[in-house]
Amino acid sequence: METNNNSSVIHGQYQISTPASIGEAIRHYRSLAGITQEELSRRTGIRRVYLSEMESGKETEQIKRLLTVLHELGVHVTFEKVETPIGKFFDLEEYRSTLV
Repeated sequence: METNNNSSVIHGQYQISTPASIGEAIRHYRSLAGITQEELSRRTGIRRVYLSEMESGKETEQIKRLLTVLHELGVHVTFEKVETPIGKFFDLEEYRSTLV
């Protein structure tokens, strides 16, 4: 992937600094995986409407807080696709059981 004028993509990595850049990355990787928002919603337990808002770059309180903390700490975030089988998402129920 090359950098384009309106994109946060640099050398195949998404530079994350705004809600829009998060949304662009999520939409890109979801499309790359060949799944719909509805399917991603089912797999992650996140409402489809919220996924849609994230993909459109809506600045939610959670995203705003996360970006503010990272910025204040001087942390630069990038998203890059890792080589895992498509459909091999983490097990949400297994993760939840570790929180108890």
